[in-house]
Amino acid sequence: MDNRRADMKDRAELALLTTQQMAAADRVAIAAGTPGIALMERAGRAVAEAALRRAGAGGSVTLFCGPGNNGGDGLVAARLLRERGLRVRVVLPGAADRFVGDAAIALERWAGPVEPLNALADRQGDVFVDALFGAGLTRPLAGAFAEAVACLNGAGRPVIAVDMPSGISGDTGQVEGIAVKASETITFFRLKPGHLLQPGRSLCGPVTVADIGIPAQPALEAVGVMAFRNDPLLWRHAWPEHQADTHKFRRGAVAVLAGGVAGVGAPRLSARAALRVGAGLATLLCEPEALPVHAARGPDALMQRAVADRGALEAFLRDRRVSAVLAGPALGLDRRADDLLRAVIADDRPAVLDADALTALAGLPDGGVRLLGGRGGDTVLTPHEGEFQRLFGEEPAIAAEPSKLERARKAAALSGAVIVYKGADTVVAAPDGRGAINVTGSVALATAGSGDVLAGLVAGLLAQGMPAFEAGCAAVWLHGLAGEKLGMGLIADDLPEAIPPLLQDIAAA
Repeated sequence: MDNRRADMKDRAELALLTTQQMAAADRVAIAAGTPGIALMERAGRAVAEAALRRAGAGGSVTLFCGPGNNGGDGLVAARLLRERGLRVRVVLPGAADRFVGDAAIALERWAGPVEPLNALADRQGDVFVDALFGAGLTRPLAGAFAEAVACLNGAGRPVIAVDMPSGISGDTGQVEGIAVKASETITFFRLKPGHLLQPGRSLCGPVTVADIGIPAQPALEAVGVMAFRNDPLLWRHAWPEHQADTHKFRRGAVAVLAGGVAGVGAPRLSARAALRVGAGLATLLCEPEALPVHAARGPDALMQRAVADRGALEAFLRDRRVSAVLAGPALGLDRRADDLLRAVIADDRPAVLDADALTALAGLPDGGVRLLGGRGGDTVLTPHEGEFQRLFGEEPAIAAEPSKLERARKAAALSGAVIVYKGADTVVAAPDGRGAINVTGSVALATAGSGDVLAGLVAGLLAQGMPAFEAGCAAVWLHGLAGEKLGMGLIADDLPEAIPPLLQDIAAA
């Protein structure tokens, strides 16, 4: 297998499927000759194995089964656990006559007692299984099903969710009303966005993806996958490779636009991060009065130059060896900042807009984000939630979208820029519809200057020729992993220094 085909196969493992796409993948398997009940049997077996692992031989398991295929998976698991000698109880919050199709077959094969929720006088059981509703739920739970969720959450025992904890949308990760808080989740074939988007991500616990026999290549080709779990397999093919005869400009030169003396730290963090991720040169372009402050701060690896206005910036950018521009961290919100931003928009090389540049962009009277579509170079925007709302909150199609992934995709399509939509579930989206949800990170990253480092990482990778979507994904992944490894107590100054060991791991992969 050649490298390109290997990369495609690897990236297929990262695919995220919406609930509609998952249903289509099921249909592909059935059309290829695998009956739906066979898929259900395999799914139930995966759930049973997880329950057995937690309950142990001779343990007891209580399964709450809804009337759809999710409940059918639970009934298969119940039968298999009983065959293994465990004590099993099946609770049906709804009527048994609502089971149809494969789920009805699973109920018939169970051939054991079922209990209504109101007859559950105790909460006995070593393990509880939530097989009420899967990822496709589109309405808040009510009545007996809401009571069942409350019972599961109050059981004081491990809860295994089938496919998705009931009450969480598999497409958005959002909760309306009540939802199960699972100890772990068993899903099938591929993850869904709701497994990684908050708050679903926090409610799933560890997620295991079980192979139930869906043919991967035909299924993924049929559904047209455009969303992925962020991982080096997604972007390693585009990672910068430098030859032995390289030099600092060939490795990439980053211009970091800075403001005055009140904010010298943020742009320095960005510039240092750009160097640590592999760029050969980083130059701070600051207000003239801030130049002595930067010169006195060190480190010597950072270059600095006074740039008083747009004309001075344009003169600097005539040097085509400058390969990427970063504007935003402590840039300011004055006339100079607006003028410099317009110069960056008019320029044709890759650019990262962060922090103050995003606020300034949102305030431009002549189009704001729509101005970016005419740029000749790649653009990456790195908004947190508040900045995203300032940029795109007035766009009805974006504001009404409940999925963070879909909001980012629509924002990318509107602006023509790659969007790095930051948060505990950072999403990277490209104008062509590709999206990735990040899985690295730590609460330790919630510290001043962390975002400045991230912006510098993106700029440093762009400067080395990495395409914008891949650069955004790689930077977010590295930033999150550095936060994990450093842990609580880190400050933003620590993050650039944590990057080189991670680069060694990527190079060795």
